[in-house]
Amino acid sequence: MLITQSFDVDQPVDNVWNFFENVPLIAACIPGADLTNEVEDGSFEGGVIISAGPVKLEFSGAVKVASRDNARRVLVLDGSGADKKGRGAASTQLTISLQPLGGATRVNISMELQISGAAAQYGRGLVQDVTGVLVNQTADSMKLRMAAIAAGRDPMAIGGPKAASGLAIGLTAFSRAAKRVFARFFLPYQPASSR
Repeated sequence: MLITQSFDVDQPVDNVWNFFENVPLIAACIPGADLTNEVEDGSFEGGVIISAGPVKLEFSGAVKVASRDNARRVLVLDGSGADKKGRGAASTQLTISLQPLGGATRVNISMELQISGAAAQYGRGLVQDVTGVLVNQTADSMKLRMAAIAAGRDPMAIGGPKAASGLAIGLTAFSRAAKRVFARFFLPYQPASSR
């Protein structure tokens, strides 16, 4: 499934691109992620914990820099992992592209996500909603950490999403699902045009 998101940062594109040079710093922005073990150039191992309502998965895996285009400012990361209890697996290709907006920058994120096992049984809608919430939290954390760097502070000392868990994700995902259901079943009735 493809999930896309964009957000704007009030910093020049070069500053934002420098932020994306540091994969552990990017991972620190992702709720529940810990990818600080560099195993080879451009490849990191670690884990991600996701807990939302009835879904609680602990993945161990790796992320590798698949490509980095400095001229176009496009970064592609490949990630894969397996649930520690053997209940499923996930793989993703994350593409980050930067678009200059005068003195600001638009960050475009595109994530192609493949899930099998326990997480997949909850249905595409729930998985997409939960992932959408996580992407929003990641974007908020990135903005805070980029602001810290611009102010000369340690970006790793900034509070951010420590774990992808529970009530907030569950409620937001439920709200998104409910809106889809209400839109489907409660759209105004439109009679067929008369001939």
